[in-house]
Amino acid sequence: MELQLRIIGASLVLLAMLHAGFPRYFNWAGELKPLSLINRQMMYVHTLFIALVVLLMGLLCISCAPDLLHTRLGHGVALGLGVFWLVRLVVQFFGYSAELWRGKRFETTVHVVFSLLWLYLTSFFFLVYWQ
Repeated sequence: MELQLRIIGASLVLLAMLHAGFPRYFNWAGELKPLSLINRQMMYVHTLFIALVVLLMGLLCISCAPDLLHTRLGHGVALGLGVFWLVRLVVQFFGYSAELWRGKRFETTVHVVFSLLWLYLTSFFFLVYWQ
């Protein structure tokens, strides 16, 4: 399970780095232009903080795998991570319209892959908690 935690950690670090490309990929310069300055900046700032939290989760999994697996505090942290990813999984289905991905090959693939990733992360962290 330690190796699995380290692989999860590396995956989360990679996911955090992917956030750097969001503004360009989603054309935020053009798409967000009609928004007020505060709303435009909130998109950038919140994306930065989401990326930071995901990066820190990844680094925690890489650097503290034994502690997460074998200490009471580690199990408590794993419970928190499991709840975080469970909420993210729920948002995947109820926070985004299926209109965004249904009938579109690439978007459907991304939706399915990330749904499976959120399910895996949720299950794994709850398993660590319950062990």
